[in-house]
This record gives sequence, C-alpha cells and structure tokens, in this order.
Amino acid sequence: MNVLTRARQSGWPLRKLRALHAAFPLLTVLASCGGQQSSLNSAGQDASAILTLFWVMLAGAIVLWLVVNGAFYYISRIAPGRFDQRYARHLLIGGGIILPTFVLTALLVWGLSILPDQRQKGDGLVIKVTGEQWWWRVEYWPEGAETPIITANEIRLPVGKRTEFRLTSAQVIHSFWVPALGGKMDMFPGRETLISLAPDKVGTFRGQCAEFCGASHAWMAFSALVMEQEDFDQWLAKEAGNAQPVASEPAARGAAIFDAQGCGACHAIRGTKAVGQVGPDLTHIGSRQSLGAGRSKVTLQDLQTWITHTEFLKPEVKMPSYDLDPADLSDLARYLEGLK
Repeated sequence: MNVLTRARQSGWPLRKLRALHAAFPLLTVLASCGGQQSSLNSAGQDASAILTLFWVMLAGAIVLWLVVNGAFYYISRIAPGRFDQRYARHLLIGGGIILPTFVLTALLVWGLSILPDQRQKGDGLVIKVTGEQWWWRVEYWPEGAETPIITANEIRLPVGKRTEFRLTSAQVIHSFWVPALGGKMDMFPGRETLISLAPDKVGTFRGQCAEFCGASHAWMAFSALVMEQEDFDQWLAKEAGNAQPVASEPAARGAAIFDAQGCGACHAIRGTKAVGQVGPDLTHIGSRQSLGAGRSKVTLQDLQTWITHTEFLKPEVKMPSYDLDPADLSDLARYLEGLK
C-alpha cells in the first residue's frame, strides 16, 4: 500500500491530498540523490565545483521561471488589456534579447572559470585506464616508475592529492565517470584523453561507464576507494607484489584446475605461469570490492556462479561459461577467493 492510498484512507482533506500528490514525484526524485553514485554527494574538489555550478544554474532557472510566469499572471489576470507598442517593443528587446544574452554570457564565463582543474596535472601518480568490453584495465604509474602496477575494475586514490588519469579504449567508445569525485571523460580507441581528480573525503564510491558501449554496458562499473595516504602507499606496495602462495589443499587443487582449464591464456596472475592479457588481471582479485566490473561481490558463491554462468550474467562477454564438477568448481573458487 503506497503513501497516497494510506492518506486517502485516513480521511485527509482533499486540499492536502492534492498537495501531497503534487509533491510525491519530487520526493521520489530527492530520495535517490544520495549514495555512492550521486553528483549531489560530492567527495572531491571537482565534484564540488560541478555541484556549485548545478545549484547556481538551478537557482537561476527557478528565478527565471518565477519572473516569466509572474509576468504572464500579471498581464493576464491582474492588469489585462492592450499594451502600448513602444512599451511592448522595449519589453521584447530588453527582456527577450539583451537580458538573456548578458545573463547567459556571465554564466558561461563563470562556469568555465571554475572547471579547468580537471585538466590539471596530478601530484605525481598517474593511473592509466583502458575501457574494454566490458571491464576496466587499470595501470598505476607511480612517479619515476618504469613498469606499471596492473589491476582491474577498481581504482584507489589517496585523499587530498590530485591524481592524473590517462584514458583510452580498446574497441568502442566508453566514458569514465565517478559522479561523487568529478565530471566524466570519454574514452576513444587509439586516442588518449586526460582528466584529474582530487578527492577530499575518505570512502568508497561507484564509477560507471557513461557511454552506451554494447550489450553489457549496464554492467560496466567499478569501485573508487579513497584512502589516507599511508594506507594507500601500503596498499599500492602490496598490490605490486606477486600472488600469495596457496594456503590450503582445496586452493592448491583449484590452482591446478585453473591451469588445466587454460585460464592463464586469458588472465594473468603474477608469480605464476598465467600471463594472459585478454581478460582482467586476477593477481589480487580476492581483495577487490566486486567481481565482473560491478556485477557481483567477491564471495565463494558468487565466484562459482560467475564461472558457470558468465554469459548469462554478462551478455556477449568473451569469457565462456564452464561446466565443472561441483568439487572442482568449489576448489577453483577457493583458489581465486584466496588471491589477496
């Protein structure tokens, strides 16, 4: 039973019901304004600038709406009648040409002046992100590094620092967007675009491809974790290392199944014979926030479901679904879940 139905049954006056009915769509919209993927929940300098621009534009639109409708109400209800031709001409030229030109020009100049920070260089760390179908290849390039630290479907950033992103795509156009941290930037095959983000709040935020890129576009997301500098440095040093040795017999059997099924031809696990570059790097998959670029969590059950129903969970994905013996499937999932 919805809110409006309860209100009717409670005997509310008709006037209040109409007001509630008019406000209900607005309340529904406002209820979705928070969360990890919201431009109104800013957690970075660039998102704050965009949010300020939004509120100023919204306030201007409200004032304009009130002025236009107020003028219409005045001439149609309060003082209806014929207008002097000269007065009407001045009204059209001043209100219809001069005022909009002045206001829009001022807003444009001001808006452009507060947004260039997203094109600035970072404070040393560079993250290269490649949009694949349908996942994210992520490479960390610390200042002075000769080789990258490779991961997938997740980015981690130090709070209070500006990080430079170099974006490209492998097959089709994608768009990189973390609403809580900044604006979006398109990613083109064969071309590199630049954006930088300066988060000012620690937390976990959701990123999303904002450009339709194919059948699994809706399932092309990633987690953006903003960390204290010390925690980030420790994580990055650990992320650069090889996969930890297997810690149990089931995991060891799972590693053997991984090799026997040829998974290493597509996936890389540093420190093992798996060096594939077709799919995401799995070296530390067990420590990530999500599986399949935001499709599932990284749990034993979700790993098993992903392995056996990949094409169902992510239409047109290159990875085939595997029909494994339940015991083998469990061991393989334990091996992958232990890669932390």
